[in-house]
Amino acid sequence: MGSIAFVFPGQGAQFVGMGRELYESEAAAKAVFDEADEALGFSLSTLCFEGPEEDLRLTANTQPAILTASTAVWRVLMDKIGVKPAYTAGHSLGEYSALVAAGALNFKDAVQIVRARGQYMEDAVPAGQGAMSAILGMERGPLAEICGEVADSGYPVQLANLNCPGQIVISGSAKGVEEAGARAKEAGAKRAIPLNVSGPFHSSLMKPAADKLQDTLASYTINDAQTEVIANVSARPVKVQDDIRSALIEQVASPVLWEDSVRFMLKAGVEVFVELGPGSVLSGLVKKVDRKAKTIAISDSATLETALEELKAFV
Repeated sequence: MGSIAFVFPGQGAQFVGMGRELYESEAAAKAVFDEADEALGFSLSTLCFEGPEEDLRLTANTQPAILTASTAVWRVLMDKIGVKPAYTAGHSLGEYSALVAAGALNFKDAVQIVRARGQYMEDAVPAGQGAMSAILGMERGPLAEICGEVADSGYPVQLANLNCPGQIVISGSAKGVEEAGARAKEAGAKRAIPLNVSGPFHSSLMKPAADKLQDTLASYTINDAQTEVIANVSARPVKVQDDIRSALIEQVASPVLWEDSVRFMLKAGVEVFVELGPGSVLSGLVKKVDRKAKTIAISDSATLETALEELKAFV
């Protein structure tokens, strides 16, 4: 029998009301939200449950909010059924949730770290100067070449999220992203969709944020992981604390190799991908990498009940 992987969503999965139902019905979920409120010194739970949406969308709020909602789902699942994954992985910010689930980061520390990380990422590039676009229907090789040419002409742009076949997000200067998107369409890409984000995440322009994060991480304890965590920057497992720390610093200004991460886990025998947290974006991406892969997304009581039935076989 194959193994299971826990996967955790990143920025963009948030919505007003996320986590509320589990908070009200499950003591384990309530404890996570209460812990986050205490660690941050303000009511993150109110922001998650009631909004306003424009505040929840601010990177410095979104990151701790998604981490908290995802950790709450994970804790409830662990409370109900002691299933142990072969791997944990998360998309960008989701890597922190994966590290909490793997025992490498204490949740209270993680929520403070990602709050700071979000702030650093917001501050790294003045509003309007950076951008991100999703390029649909183009292979990574030709797209990387186009980005390289545009960057050489003085407008930084690079591959940022390699999500699944035919879906790659590019990131960099506003002019660079616009120019690379136009050239990609000329070269046969189906679409270039500008993303509504506050900065050019996972591009070289995030280097100032990576440097600040390095200083912040130095003051927190990272443990060796008890479960192998697939790092975004390498699409390979990390387990040793120093490797985890390096991967988190590098991740801020490097591409998220999500498709490669999924392929690694599939090859390693993962049969079921359990997505924990708001939405089901990652389940969709996993299916685009391999249509036959089994996915289970858990975000509330109803999806939890269904999942518990299906996961019994793995206990």
